[in-house]
Amino acid sequence: MNEFTTYTLPNGIRGIHRQVRGNVAHCALMVNAGSRDELKGEFGLAHFTEHAFFKGTARRRAWQVNCRLENLGGELNAFTTKEDTTIHATVLRGDFARAVELIADVAFHSTFPERELAREREVIADEINTYKDSPADRIYDTFEDLLFAGSELGHNILGRKSSLARFDGEAIRRFIGRTHTTDRMVFSSIGNFSARSVEATVARYMADVPASVCGFSRRRPEAVAPFVQSLSRHTHQTHCLIGAQAPGFDDRYRLPLALLVNVLGGPSANSLLNVLLREKNGLSYNIEASYTPYSDCGIAAIYFSSDHDNADRCVELIEGELSRLRREPLSARRFSMARKQFIAQLAISMESNEGYMLGTGKSFLVRRGIDTMEEVCRKIEALRAEDLTEAAEAVFARPSRLIYK
Repeated sequence: MNEFTTYTLPNGIRGIHRQVRGNVAHCALMVNAGSRDELKGEFGLAHFTEHAFFKGTARRRAWQVNCRLENLGGELNAFTTKEDTTIHATVLRGDFARAVELIADVAFHSTFPERELAREREVIADEINTYKDSPADRIYDTFEDLLFAGSELGHNILGRKSSLARFDGEAIRRFIGRTHTTDRMVFSSIGNFSARSVEATVARYMADVPASVCGFSRRRPEAVAPFVQSLSRHTHQTHCLIGAQAPGFDDRYRLPLALLVNVLGGPSANSLLNVLLREKNGLSYNIEASYTPYSDCGIAAIYFSSDHDNADRCVELIEGELSRLRREPLSARRFSMARKQFIAQLAISMESNEGYMLGTGKSFLVRRGIDTMEEVCRKIEALRAEDLTEAAEAVFARPSRLIYK
C-alpha cells in the first residue's frame, strides 16, 4: 500500500496525507513563495507577511488566533524560507478539524490591522537585532549575498529595519495576491485519519478559495567568480565559511552531495572535519557542513569558528580534505559506513511525525512527487564512492571563502 495519499482540490490546492497510529496530528499549509519572490523594495516582506497572518482575521482578533489551539493544548506556528512560507499546527487527533479551519482562516481571511502591524514591526526589529548579535548566523547571509550576487536568493530573509516602516496591509495584500496563488500551495498532514476524511476536512475550509495561477517565474542565479573576503566584525573568535553554489532539488548530484556533506561535517562526532579539527588538532569547537538545495540551485558550505591564531590552520586542513575527496574515492569500508550512517540518520529523523510531515510536504510542493523511505534507501545504496568524488569536484573545485574577525 502506498505510504502517502495525494489529492487536488478544484481550485488547484494540492494535498498529501500519511495515516499513522497515534493521538497527535500535524498539518501545514505550505506556499511556494518566500523571500526569493520579493521585488526590489519588498525585501523582508515575505517574512513580515508570515508574522502578519497572526494579527487578526475577519472573524478573530489577534489574541483569539493565538489562543484557539493553545487553549486546547496544541500549537500554531509559521516560518519563512528563501522559497516557501509555511503555517503549521500540532493538535490532538480530535482537534484536527479546528487546526485546519484556523490555518485556512489566517491564510485566506487575515485583515492585517495597522495597529497590530505597528507592534509587529517592533518585534521584527528586535528579531533583526538579535540576529545581528550572532556572527555564526549572520555570516551565512553575508556569504549568500556574495555567492548569489545579483539574484533574489542573495538578500536576507528578515530584511532591514528601515524597510519595515514601508510595509502596510496593502503591501501585504499585493504580495500575497502575486505570490500566494493556489497552484503554489500544498496542504500536508499526518495523523490517524483516512485520506478520504482528511480531504473532506480540507475541502470544507479551503475549497471555496478562488483558484489563481502564478504569473511569474524565478531566475536561476548566475555563477560568480570564486572570492575570498575578510570582514572586521570585532568578534572574540574568527568565524569562517567555505562553500560554493550547489545543485538544486532535481540535479543528479543532489543525493551524492548530501551524503558527501554528511561525511564531511554532519551531526555525528565521527565526521571527517570534526575528527580532523577538533579531536586530532584541538583547533575548533564548532565545525559543521551543510547543503541547502533550492528549486534550481543550492548552496554547500563548511562553517567553523576558532581562536584567531588557529583560523589559517583550520582553513588549510579543510581545503586539504576537500582536495583529497576530489581526487580519491572513500575506501570501501568507509563508504559503506557512511551510507549506513546516513540511512540511519534519515530513518531516525522520520520518527518525528512533524518533521516527516513538513519534509514530505516540501518535496511535494517543489518536486510534485515524494520518495518513500524505502525508495530513498535504495537510491543511497545504489551510490558509488566515485559519485561522491564527482560531486566534490563539481562543487568544491574552486570554493569561495568568507571570514569574520
